[in-house]
Amino acid sequence: APNSHEALKQTERYSWRDHIHLSSSLLTDCPPLGLETLKIDDFQLHASSMRHYGLGPHRGRLNIQGGLYEDDLYDGGWCAGRNDPLQWFEVDARRLMKFTGVVTQGRSSLWSSDWVSSYKVLLSNDSHSWVTLKNGSRDLIFSANREKEIPVLNLFPKPMVARYIRINPRSWYSSGSICMRVEIMGCPIRNEVTTTDNLDFRHHSYKEMRQLMKVVNEMCPNITRIYNIGKSYNGQKLYAIEISDNPGEHELGEPEFRYTAGSHGNEVLGRELLLLLMQFMCQEYLSGNTRIRRLVDETRIHLLPSINPDGYEKASEAGSELSGWSLGRWSQDGLDIHHNFPDLNSVLWEAEAQKWVPRKFHNHHVPIPDWYRSTNATVAVETRALVSWMEKIPFVLGGNLQGGELVVTFPFDRTRSVTALREATPTADDHVFRWLAFSYASTHRLMTHASRRVCHTDDFAKEDGTINGASWHTAAGSMNDFSYLHTNCFELSMYVGCDKFPHETELPEEWENNRESLLVFMEQVHRGIKGVVRDVQGKGIANAIIAVDGINHDIRTASDGDYWRLLNPGEYRVTVRAEGFSVSSKVCAVGYDIGASSCDFVLGRSNLSRIREIMQKFNKQPISMRQRLRQRRLIFYIVSYYLLFLDVFWL
Repeated sequence: APNSHEALKQTERYSWRDHIHLSSSLLTDCPPLGLETLKIDDFQLHASSMRHYGLGPHRGRLNIQGGLYEDDLYDGGWCAGRNDPLQWFEVDARRLMKFTGVVTQGRSSLWSSDWVSSYKVLLSNDSHSWVTLKNGSRDLIFSANREKEIPVLNLFPKPMVARYIRINPRSWYSSGSICMRVEIMGCPIRNEVTTTDNLDFRHHSYKEMRQLMKVVNEMCPNITRIYNIGKSYNGQKLYAIEISDNPGEHELGEPEFRYTAGSHGNEVLGRELLLLLMQFMCQEYLSGNTRIRRLVDETRIHLLPSINPDGYEKASEAGSELSGWSLGRWSQDGLDIHHNFPDLNSVLWEAEAQKWVPRKFHNHHVPIPDWYRSTNATVAVETRALVSWMEKIPFVLGGNLQGGELVVTFPFDRTRSVTALREATPTADDHVFRWLAFSYASTHRLMTHASRRVCHTDDFAKEDGTINGASWHTAAGSMNDFSYLHTNCFELSMYVGCDKFPHETELPEEWENNRESLLVFMEQVHRGIKGVVRDVQGKGIANAIIAVDGINHDIRTASDGDYWRLLNPGEYRVTVRAEGFSVSSKVCAVGYDIGASSCDFVLGRSNLSRIREIMQKFNKQPISMRQRLRQRRLIFYIVSYYLLFLDVFWL
């Protein structure tokens, strides 16, 4: 270990604060990361396992005090669920840090004695690939605590730059368990942002955008495909690029993900971020980046960088500094594309008020009203193209990039009360949406930064950079609400920058601000459960309803019978129904690690369905229940009259 036995003894003689004061020269200039002061919030703390919630990673903070009773919600540290060398405690700094050391304690408890006596330290930039701190060629093992209360500081041989840090206990008190309270020493990387990514950092006209997409396709022909979903009002094609290991086809069991941008033509940053993202993914795939290869091999990704190219041309003609707040926002025919979708919220809420749900009206796949599909409806051609695209592909998760703010919004975007301008209006999947929003905001370099100034008037950093759309401002017919109510896809809006149209010299910094967020959010498509619903012959059943107990929102299987249901960690009873088949239920568990849990179903034909098949086979129609009752009544009357006749005859 880097500290000598004498230094360890000196550490144990003082409280941690005294030790910091006495050995400030050893700590260089790097302060505590903030586990003790709560600058590091609960969502940044993770662990391999936990004994129970009160001993979860959120309690693994230096000097935190335990409750009077054991096994309550406020125990004094993190304790692993098992005692083995595979356990770990992790801190996500949300940005690159220069880590210099670790301070540890045992568990605070009046009744138990638990502490870790030695550990390893691992570092990562993506939470997938980890590097162990070494002493030459051997793993470095740090001496830790000898009792549970005195903090012990271990300094690293040299500062280590990373975003994630893990502590891996190797030994612990023989009469106790793996339990820790932790503080991390580290300095933020405050240098001027420079990117090492070799990307095309400039604004692209429509022609240049199309050419860039073509270059990406030529660089990575085996994993990309360019297609268009329709045309704009002025006849410009709405180009998308697909990134997948088998482009052009839906693979059984592989989820579909989408990013869109530019529905407001003057919000240019999202458009450029998606162009940068497709370049980055192609280059990193070719270079063998395991994270990108995993994403591409296990996900079908669609990037649509410019929904409103007509509006973009208006804004770009004026330029980034002169386009103002709204020039180019709307489509050529004056419509706000993002809020031009059918208002299905009103349709569902009316059905709920009439108590039609679920017997007469489904809580999902709400149908589009006939008037909306009519040719004279006030619907932009771009919106119609989006609706057709969303109905054609079984998307699971989507994000639309907006501009002018730093926040992630999630459904519902419309308030239930027609008179309320803003009020919280959660969906049945509110907890999932909150996690999805936080996954992007927390990994953005600025969204949750406590010291950043507000873009305009709202300090969203106080809300962890996320907000329910209706809590911000009500808006009917949003893309997010429509996607949730009409399809299986969970859609969120990412407002990626205060400046809607930043100067192109600012694009490298904006890319650095959003790059990790863009990747992390994509990875969330693999959270929850997935599976295939088949009949007894092994054929996939399309359009089967997947219901989760306690969540009043169902989804449906795709054409091959596969499905994906986004869920937070936990155990869920899942019920599957399909017309002509018997109902099936089972409990499906969702873990904390990225990777959806498999939950397949096999459905047998229902008795009524079998009877109908047999009757049709012999060219006969099954007897309905009403016909059966009529026949039974007729037989009853005939028998009654016959018995009455016999009584009269014998008399």
